[in-house]
Amino acid sequence: MRQVRQLRRYGTVMYTTKKLKYAVLYVDRDQADATVDKLKHLRFVKDAEVSHRPELDLTFSGSLGDPEARRYADEFPPDEHGYEEETQHEGR
Repeated sequence: MRQVRQLRRYGTVMYTTKKLKYAVLYVDRDQADATVDKLKHLRFVKDAEVSHRPELDLTFSGSLGDPEARRYADEFPPDEHGYEEETQHEGR
């Protein structure tokens, strides 16, 4: 994919996929808006957007603060691998 080589000029290419036709680039936050504008003008780029991750609250302490959520977690503990069991649906 020669377009990936062109994208390297604008930032660090972290992930690309041919099948889904997208790429993930890391750029400096202070240059993000200018880089998005430049990327949108490239003929092989359909859309470019800035990640909303800095806006998200990533502290999860107290997420089971709700007594109802705690009771649910106690009633249905995860299996030995740390995953909840998947139920089989008819017709699949």
